[in-house]
Amino acid sequence: MTLTVDDAIHQATETWRRLSVEQDTADEMAEELAADLTAAASDGRSVADYIGGDVEALATSWADERGLLPAHRYLKETAVAAAQGAVLPALAALAVWYVCWSHLLDPSGASLTTMPGGHVLSEVRTFPNPGVPVMWVGLPVCALAAFFLIRRAVHGTLRHHGAPAREATVRALTKALPVLLVAAAGLGVAIGIFGASVVGYYQLLFTAPFAPAVMTGAVAAGAAWVRHRTCPPVTGTG
Repeated sequence: MTLTVDDAIHQATETWRRLSVEQDTADEMAEELAADLTAAASDGRSVADYIGGDVEALATSWADERGLLPAHRYLKETAVAAAQGAVLPALAALAVWYVCWSHLLDPSGASLTTMPGGHVLSEVRTFPNPGVPVMWVGLPVCALAAFFLIRRAVHGTLRHHGAPAREATVRALTKALPVLLVAAAGLGVAIGIFGASVVGYYQLLFTAPFAPAVMTGAVAAGAAWVRHRTCPPVTGTG
């Protein structure tokens, strides 16, 4: 589809609105852009050729060059993105743990045989629990998936908002994520142990909601802390 002047102005205006550029300033920039695109068209250049094919990138760069981007660290957005990336691996880790803990795949069992004379003979057959290797393989896979999903979610969110220092944040998060994931896993294990020793019979009802929530929250808080450390000094609040 051919990019028209109106389309470009609309996309640029939407980008400036999303970046919290003041309305009056955005209107002035839109008028300047419209004049530039009209002049380019009179010289035989298309809108896409003049802009370079990416209206959002041009609008963001233009606002940045004029110092119009707000001093905003996007701490909350970073935390939410990290939580979104962590929630599915956390639930998968809980499911893998349940398969092992509940002996769902365990073929072991007992049989009762009534002998002549009414004597009941009990026979117990014990086999290795397949849930154990499933857990030890599944948990590292969940951690690896969490690493990439969290990293991608945070990078995509900061890029969407045109946030400053996003590449520095992603690099720092890449280094910090292994520690954050280990800490989150430790909290999950602690909740499981607490449930087994204190809650007892209703352990699953306690662990199922709390473990993923606490693990996800720990990763979200860690990602926000990384963002706080890597974002340049600002006067606004994140």
